[in-house]
Amino acid sequence: MMKLLCSREKLVEAVSNVQRTVSTKSSIPALEGILLRAAGTQLTLCGYDLELGMTTSIEASCTEEGAVVLSARLFGDIVRRLPGDTVQIAVDDKNITSIESGASEFSIVGIPADEYPDLPSISDQSSVTLSQSLLKSMIRQTIFAVAESDAKPIHTGTLFEIGGGKIRLISVDGYRLAIREENAVCEEELSFVVPGKTLGEVSKLLHEDDSMLELRVGRRHIQFLIGDYCVTSRLLEGEFLDYRAAIPQSCTMEVIANTRAFISSVERVSLLITDRLKSPIRCKFDSETIRLSCSTPIGRASDEFMAAVSGEPFEMGFNNRYLLDALRNTEGDEVRIQLNGPLSPMKIMPREGNAYLFLVLPVRLKSE
Repeated sequence: MMKLLCSREKLVEAVSNVQRTVSTKSSIPALEGILLRAAGTQLTLCGYDLELGMTTSIEASCTEEGAVVLSARLFGDIVRRLPGDTVQIAVDDKNITSIESGASEFSIVGIPADEYPDLPSISDQSSVTLSQSLLKSMIRQTIFAVAESDAKPIHTGTLFEIGGGKIRLISVDGYRLAIREENAVCEEELSFVVPGKTLGEVSKLLHEDDSMLELRVGRRHIQFLIGDYCVTSRLLEGEFLDYRAAIPQSCTMEVIANTRAFISSVERVSLLITDRLKSPIRCKFDSETIRLSCSTPIGRASDEFMAAVSGEPFEMGFNNRYLLDALRNTEGDEVRIQLNGPLSPMKIMPREGNAYLFLVLPVRLKSE
């Protein structure tokens, strides 16, 4: 039994966010639904797929407290199309749920709340507080390098290293590496790997402002407390790449380039590359110019732009998508690029400081 009245607008927003963590196909029917629990002045909604869960509460006047699980797809479609400003939800003792708003009335079959699995609780937790805009930008600058294949499941997540007044995020997929570092306050030293899928969902909830969020880290799970939302996720287990050993310590060439000019040039010569016609982009680094060229069965393209290059000229090849991903995720008008010959990775950093570091592995070029 359950009866409540709430704002349609707040319900739509809560359902739209929570729905993203609901299983689309599950052997447990309840997991394809959203758990609604009414108590006091709040309606709590929960979605969970056994790896990632999200809960949030909205204001509601509850005349009867209770809980029910409703099909996420159906319930989401209904509330988004309701005509009124408020929604009344009532559940009877057989879990038949009536949803009324304006002149609309629906009656749908619910699932008993006790069939819904509990979200994991976190014991022995450590806590870290960060600004939302900071974490959002750190995720944006590292999530592109998370591995998509399950060859090494640990690399489908991002490594968080917290300690010594710093927080560092590291992603790697075998072809590139992205590191982002910022100052953070945390009493202990922590290291854990959060699935890329979780970070994608967390990023959608984060605001571009200075409001704070809290991370609660346990042995096997993590919680992100963001405003009225709590995202619970399992952590990935395994041996993460020793990324420090992968970063070249010396360089034979340093380049200062305008980021926009570099991106535009790569985009132009990439026009001949398609999913079927893959070909590396040749980059020739000369004293004051970077020359890019590409040839595929449908044609050839070349382009160049000015840059400050110090070192002996040479040519190397890159996958255009990996190079673009790295350049598009930089910040600032100019980048500092360090190179160590045609077969060593390209190292991309800010012109000043080391807030981020991207490595892009080169592609071996066939002699033309």
